[in-house]
Formats: sequence, structure tokens, C-alpha cells
Amino acid sequence: MPDLRTLSTELLAAARTDPHGRSAQLVVHDGELRQTVLALVAGARLGEHSSPPAASLQALSGHVRVEVDDTVQQEVAAGELWELTHERHSVVAIEDSVVLLTTVTNVATQPHG
Repeated sequence: MPDLRTLSTELLAAARTDPHGRSAQLVVHDGELRQTVLALVAGARLGEHSSPPAASLQALSGHVRVEVDDTVQQEVAAGELWELTHERHSVVAIEDSVVLLTTVTNVATQPHG
């Protein structure tokens, strides 16, 4: 497993030279589970997209904003964890930031009973 502090530094350096201001690396891929470290420079945006069935966002450093229809849904600062909305949303870096995105791409429905 990678050292997240070292990876965060490397990805943020790469994001600073990327024309879109972002860089990412998949760090865990186990069946339906995916964890991705994503670096965004201040002002960089991940355009509107849908979430998989289950997802969370943990800010490792910096401060990001999750928006739904250009309205602030949630702000997530370093050390905070937030369950992502199931609505289409975008993510904007308020300052240079690194986040850990955890997704589960397929959730089996359990019978009730």
C-alpha cells in the first residue's frame, strides 16, 4: 500500500503542472471497492457527474466544496469525511487539496424480512 502522505505530495505536484489542475491515482481496487487519491489545485473543478451507488470523500489536505446545481451541498476540510450525494454534483477545490475518494460500484440489494 502506498504512503498517502508521500502520494499526496506527488499528486499535488503533478496537479500543479496539469492544464486542468488535477491528478489522481487509484490506490485500492478490490472487487466493487475503489479508493482513489485525487489532488486538485485551488480553483480546479471536477465537472458535474453522478456518484456510484455508495461513495465517500475524505479530505486529506486542503478544502473542497461539493456542489449540486451550482449550489453548495457540503464543504469538506482536511480531516473531514463526508458521504457523497446521489445527485449529480461537481467538486471544486477552495484551496490546493488532496482527497481520498472511496466508491463501491455495485451494491447488491438485500431482501427485507
